[in-house]
Amino acid sequence: MTTSPDWRFVLSNPAHFLAFGFGAGLAKVAPGTWGTLVAIPLYLVLAPLPWLAYLALVAAMFLAGIRICGVTGKALGIHDYGGIVWDEIVAMLLILAFTPAGWGWMAAAFLLFRLFDIWKPFPIRWFDRSVHGGFGVMLDDLLAAVYALIALRGLVWLTMH
Repeated sequence: MTTSPDWRFVLSNPAHFLAFGFGAGLAKVAPGTWGTLVAIPLYLVLAPLPWLAYLALVAAMFLAGIRICGVTGKALGIHDYGGIVWDEIVAMLLILAFTPAGWGWMAAAFLLFRLFDIWKPFPIRWFDRSVHGGFGVMLDDLLAAVYALIALRGLVWLTMH
């Protein structure tokens, strides 16, 4: 596909609909940020689940994301098209599982994740360039989530001391 994807493309396949974050990935500006925001209402719906069930669901979403992002990237002819935001959604859901309660902490988690997802410090950038397909799309955001979680834990520690 050489043209920009639109609602027709997104609705043509359930994988595309999910990969584009229910349409958030169609945003003309900062689709990854809009996709990350989609995770917040999803988190609020899923948060009442038992913690292990929540983590199992996020793990299942990660595994499904390999296929979802792979199918959509292949259909677009672009391995990691910017509008594919399922990886941001899943990564943010993972971060929120370890985020202290409160809107301030949720905002900090959001900002830290966006920072590391955009910046891609070592080794994230290497994996982003070297690992392709759906797994590669999901992996770099998982690594950005790990960086964000480490930074968030540091912030929590600083506020406690």
